[in-house]
Amino acid sequence: MEMEKCMVSMENVEAFKDCLKTSLQKANAIASALHQSKLLDLGAALGPISIQKCSFVNIGDHIDSVLCCAAAVLKVFEAVRQLEHSLLTDTDPASDLFAYVSDTKKLEEALKFLTNNCSLAVEWLQDIFQLLQDKAIINDNEHCLLNVKKSLRILLELKAMEESSRLNGGLLYCVFDKLEIEFHRLLATIATPLPLASSIGHQALPDSEIAKLQTIVERLNANSRIDKCKSTYVEVRGMNAQTSIKALDMSYLEISSAELEDLPSYIDQWGQHLELLVKQLLEIEYKLCSNVFEKLGQEAWMGCFAKIAIESKILSFLQFGRKVTKSKNNPNKLLKLLDIFKILNDLRLNFNQLFSAKACEEIRTVTKDLINEVVNGASEIFWQLPAQVKLLRPNSPPTDGSVPVVVSFVTDYCNQLLGDTYRPHLTQVLEIHLSWRNQVYEEGIVFTQVYDIIKEIAINLDAWSKSYTDINLSYIFMMNNHCHFYNLCGTVLGDVMGNSWLSAHEQYKDYYAALYLRNSWEKLLHLLIVGRVTNQDLVQRLKAFNLAFAERYKKQSNWVITNDILRENICKHLVEGIVPTYKAYMKNYSLSIENEAKAAKHIEYSAESLENMIRSLFQPKLSKYETITEKQT
Repeated sequence: MEMEKCMVSMENVEAFKDCLKTSLQKANAIASALHQSKLLDLGAALGPISIQKCSFVNIGDHIDSVLCCAAAVLKVFEAVRQLEHSLLTDTDPASDLFAYVSDTKKLEEALKFLTNNCSLAVEWLQDIFQLLQDKAIINDNEHCLLNVKKSLRILLELKAMEESSRLNGGLLYCVFDKLEIEFHRLLATIATPLPLASSIGHQALPDSEIAKLQTIVERLNANSRIDKCKSTYVEVRGMNAQTSIKALDMSYLEISSAELEDLPSYIDQWGQHLELLVKQLLEIEYKLCSNVFEKLGQEAWMGCFAKIAIESKILSFLQFGRKVTKSKNNPNKLLKLLDIFKILNDLRLNFNQLFSAKACEEIRTVTKDLINEVVNGASEIFWQLPAQVKLLRPNSPPTDGSVPVVVSFVTDYCNQLLGDTYRPHLTQVLEIHLSWRNQVYEEGIVFTQVYDIIKEIAINLDAWSKSYTDINLSYIFMMNNHCHFYNLCGTVLGDVMGNSWLSAHEQYKDYYAALYLRNSWEKLLHLLIVGRVTNQDLVQRLKAFNLAFAERYKKQSNWVITNDILRENICKHLVEGIVPTYKAYMKNYSLSIENEAKAAKHIEYSAESLENMIRSLFQPKLSKYETITEKQT
């Protein structure tokens, strides 16, 4: 049994010898570092172990071969020592990064080589130690045993060198620290704020610098030292993103939902800023992050990008949109919501590309919530519009008989909803909203709703016209509003409502104009009809005319005909109906009254002044702002 054991050990020794020959050849090409003292100690321990010191002569030659191989393994430490000095003292990563990383990799391979081969050497020396320790095999080889034992201790220390080099203060630990510092330096060098205030464009980073970052990332990741690298990247690029967006005035993001009801919506500005943020800053950060950390896999680098995106205030932009959805419902809010929907829809592909990964779940959730609130809020307001118009019915009409502000607003509003700017997005919103309810969108649903809105405003006009105590003012009111609707010819709303609808309003406009002219001024003309009358009758008729005209003029000077053409036509009809008759009357009056002084006493208007007064009627009153502006001009 002992002889068999000895033969097995010899086989191990021979195997160790062959392995060491191969290892020594590889060691010549490996750059590493180790302290010379260990070489001297191990050489001193191995030296005395020879054939002369061993009593078992038959295996002496084999033992010497094994020990020579073990000694040869130690030669690799001489190269390790040289690399250690170079990496920690002589070479700066910034001077030649690729050479530095190459030497780092050689050092890793050398230490790994030593760990593996020291493990074999230890195993085989332990076998030799057992042979020398066996009393049946050796005689008085205590000195040999001590030397082998010392050699084993040193080899075990060398075997642990790779592991200890990775601990704090160790050789590889310090080398990796220098690489992390260089990674931060490179990032800081290329961290230039993006010109977000300018037009959208791609700001490419130098490929050479990206290649350096990739090289450092690959080396550190191979040694499980990538976490600090990633945190450094997020810190530097996140700060760069914050600096970039400071060029934009984003104070509106802090406005509350209540304030949004009174202040300008800022939606256009918000949309421009969001587009710049997504298409310029975040797309560049996405590509850069992907390039630098591509070998880590998408899940790893998307975590970095998600943090940078949050640093760029993307969530604040989305939360601003949600503030708008939470503001008080009104028709203008529908347009704001459609604006937001358009902006988000235009950026949909960008959002899908940038934020699809698990790491961006928070951004996706807030975006989804915003879209839900926009779609639901816009649909709710849209369906309530006819009812909202109906709620205005108890209101009083304008005291001057002009077109109510709400009528102008509703028609302008419907034109906006039906125009190319809003109708496609309104249609899409309604389709989405109905699909969430498992309902089908039907063509023409928007047009039908607009019909209902116009129908309600028409009913309101009829009700408001009846609230006037002066029937003539009622006629002016209806004439103004039918003219307003007729003038929608050529607009989107006019096209939708159709020619027959427009023609009907034209006819109603003319109808109420005729009623007004006949009812308001025809009786006045009867006072100027001259028949067989006395001079006293002429005087009384003139006095009655003057009084009636003054009353009408005073009252109707506060009335307004909104449309310029309609106003000119009404005044023209009044002038043509009154002034010639007045001239004829005054001619007869002057001829009949012999006392010129008495005749002149009752003449208050010349034909010219009468015409000027009539033409001055129904003028829109300038607002306070317009009056001030004109005076300044």
